[in-house]
Amino acid sequence: MAMPGPPLRVRVPVVSPSVRDFLATEAGSAVVLLAATVVALVWANSPWSDAYATFWSTDAGAHVGRWALELDLRDWVNDAAMAVFFAVVGLEIAREVSHGELRERRTVAVPALGALGGLLVPVLIYLAFTLGTGDEHGWGTVMSTDTAFLVGILALFGPACPDRLRLFLLTLAIVDDIGAITVMAVVYSDHVSAPALAVAAALVLAMLVLRWLRVWQVTPYVVCGVLLWLAVHASGVHATLAGVLVGLLVPASLPRREHVEAVPGYAGDLVDDTTAEREHLAELAARAAVPTGDRLQRMLHPWSAYVVVPLFGLANAGVGLSGDALTDAFGSRLTIGVAVALVVGNAVGITGAATLAIRLGLGDLPGRVRYGHLLGGAVLAGIGFTISLFVAQLAFDDPEQLGRAKIGILTGSLVAAVLGSVLLRWLGDRLPLCSPASDGPPPGLPPLPWRAPA
Repeated sequence: MAMPGPPLRVRVPVVSPSVRDFLATEAGSAVVLLAATVVALVWANSPWSDAYATFWSTDAGAHVGRWALELDLRDWVNDAAMAVFFAVVGLEIAREVSHGELRERRTVAVPALGALGGLLVPVLIYLAFTLGTGDEHGWGTVMSTDTAFLVGILALFGPACPDRLRLFLLTLAIVDDIGAITVMAVVYSDHVSAPALAVAAALVLAMLVLRWLRVWQVTPYVVCGVLLWLAVHASGVHATLAGVLVGLLVPASLPRREHVEAVPGYAGDLVDDTTAEREHLAELAARAAVPTGDRLQRMLHPWSAYVVVPLFGLANAGVGLSGDALTDAFGSRLTIGVAVALVVGNAVGITGAATLAIRLGLGDLPGRVRYGHLLGGAVLAGIGFTISLFVAQLAFDDPEQLGRAKIGILTGSLVAAVLGSVLLRWLGDRLPLCSPASDGPPPGLPPLPWRAPA
């Protein structure tokens, strides 16, 4: 009788808990964002459509002596609230670069070069459609992937066990966002005020000094961030850039070992004598043992995902879809250029650039991700909803041009979502992303655990 062999161990790539939390929040945000988008479209095409435009054009602000800050409600969402969204993006970038998936060259090379292809090819396609029409300046509209919709649709319709594919696409979306934010700050800002920029630079320097002093409390960075937003807003550069800078400048590195080792001592003191003072000291010790950026992201990310982004969709997705509007839009090279650039540009650009990176030996696809998954994810990355609408607001002053661009964004994003979902679901049945054991153990062996023992 044959002796049984050693226990079979399956090593499955495990995504870190922090990334899992981020992905779960983004997936939930996609549902709320979709609902807000539907409400905006219904409202803008209902008998109360005038109320939609009037409501978001309502002025609101604050006055202190001769100083005043006044914006309409849509600008409060686009300029102020969206700064929180971009701060979360910056925090996620900083964390992944510091001690996440972006710290290793081979891990980041393929999605980064894929993102570069997903930036350049859509722009070239858009310019090919709009050359000579006067709409060329809107090329930044097709440069970004909507992370919330991307992750949310992947969670709902993607293949089983898609963690490594999610992480690959999240890395791609982060690099993609860096490019889009840079273009937004450089290309779509005008009437720049040098004194206000000097104040903003001084505040950035102050945050760098806080980092150098190893200040771990969140409050000083938040105060500097609010002042930085005011300075950037006054400078003429789009104020959401302040959110990105805050996210990148808040410390994301792991705490010093002595801070972590001090926590049990303070916790033990609290167990010995449960006074308010010892509770406060234990709380401070615990906070010092967690990266400042992680704590700030935990505070901001739910607000960004479930309040800010849906509000943005509600304020900006309302576009008239009457027969005349649709006829005009789909007869426009602007609308067709945006839609084709989002779907075809991302599919070709991301797949082609990522494949080139693999062929050149610069990196590898993670886990059991295959070229088919790469293609499906690239199509899904054509969902350019949030930042595409955001850039369109900056690029087009004419309401008719803006309406055509929005219809192109909605059309391209919808086609990319449906086509990408179908492709990934079909591929998921043929190219499983789970471990080999998840397809079923060999006859006579017990079921294998999802995670290998330590």
